[in-house]
Amino acid sequence: MARIAGVNIPTNKRVVIALTYIHGIGRAKSQEICDALEIPAERRVNQMSDDDVLRLRELIDRDYQVEGDLRREVAMNIKRLMDMGCYRGLRHRKGLPVRGQRTHTNARTRKGPARPIAGKKK
Repeated sequence: MARIAGVNIPTNKRVVIALTYIHGIGRAKSQEICDALEIPAERRVNQMSDDDVLRLRELIDRDYQVEGDLRREVAMNIKRLMDMGCYRGLRHRKGLPVRGQRTHTNARTRKGPARPIAGKKK
């Protein structure tokens, strides 16, 4: 099992797909990495040599912000908005949708499960 950026990537999947298990690397960046290292699209992780895994690990560490560093930066950006007291920060603080979605109905993901209102009957 290959360990890259602190994540165990699955061995039986293609390299392009397996790299997406790392937070901060999606399909496009994964394809970009494989093209840079000249890894064929159909190659699987268990078919890679130790040298290929080492080159892959070094490239990701050097050129991409992933996992802990990326999570920390995103959390700091949200904290900055909240401290500033801007509209987006207030929405984060209240646990409501931030990007203009409606809240009269829907928004259950951000608001949590519906709570019944006492005394409301029709």
